[in-house]
Amino acid sequence: MTISVSQFGEFNGKRVDQFTLSSDTGVEVDIIGYGVVVRDWRVPVAGGKRSVVLGLENFADYPAHSPHLGALAGRVANRIGGASFSIDGKEYRLPPNEGANQLHGGAEGLGMQVWAGEADEASNALRFTHFSPDGAMGYPGNVTFTAVYTLTGNRLRLDLSAVTDRATPISVVQHQYFNLGATDSVLDHSYQINASAFTQNDENLIPTGAILPVKGTKWDFQVPRTLFDADGMPITYDGNLVLYAGRDLNDPIATVKAPDGALTLKLWSDQPGVQLYNAVYTDIQAPGLNGRHYGQFSGFCLEDQAFPDAVHQPHFPSVLTTPERPYSHWCEIEVA
Repeated sequence: MTISVSQFGEFNGKRVDQFTLSSDTGVEVDIIGYGVVVRDWRVPVAGGKRSVVLGLENFADYPAHSPHLGALAGRVANRIGGASFSIDGKEYRLPPNEGANQLHGGAEGLGMQVWAGEADEASNALRFTHFSPDGAMGYPGNVTFTAVYTLTGNRLRLDLSAVTDRATPISVVQHQYFNLGATDSVLDHSYQINASAFTQNDENLIPTGAILPVKGTKWDFQVPRTLFDADGMPITYDGNLVLYAGRDLNDPIATVKAPDGALTLKLWSDQPGVQLYNAVYTDIQAPGLNGRHYGQFSGFCLEDQAFPDAVHQPHFPSVLTTPERPYSHWCEIEVA
């Protein structure tokens, strides 16, 4: 397959390219070097193709208005309580960007950097790299990040890796906002997630440390359902589900179906958790794809991840990366 490349914009003096992957099933995926953003993802349906992610028409609107649309979030995705952590007794203070806490690696995290990109036509893949120096957004260690997106048929695979010269926390997520339907809401999609527990949050969405069963709560997606309550009112979501630890990695962790039955999304991952967010706080003041406005509930995120604030919870799976233990993480998303 041929991979097309064109300039999409410029940021801090660096050229931002857009790469387009296409497959033999007619799927097309646009990815830009800024934040490794999946800007558009077009899937064949009856009568044409449907964009299944939220994206912006103009590059300048990404730094100005994007809530991590389609980006890779990190160095440490999700929230770090108090914007600080300690390693071997040494405290590291991070610049907060959500109240007193840090979200998605800070205001100049990985999703706001221009990565170097190159096409691998033999594998129908794109390889992006970024060097994050010691002290970037308060984090220790010189880290080289690599992200490889590979398109095969209707399935997009992401392989993430990172090497560091000293101990540092790393947890990167794909932050796609999906909408599989033909309307501006994702509340009527059908959601099924293979998780029996969730990490309890406080009022600032920082985990308390408690891991609670989903049964009898709004977090129970073991049987497919929509995001409406019994009275037909929207249910809001921004929290981490705990995936089955002994699961078969060949089985999807989540399955979402469009209300018109045209498309189904399946997600696979090697991570212990997944953040479900249904655009509770979204109201983007910039034109979306095909001129659409993205407001509340316009998309859903399934961010396969390590648990939020793991740096403060010793019983959570560790996010500490060392020279001897490099970072790796993969996920696959199929929309068909």
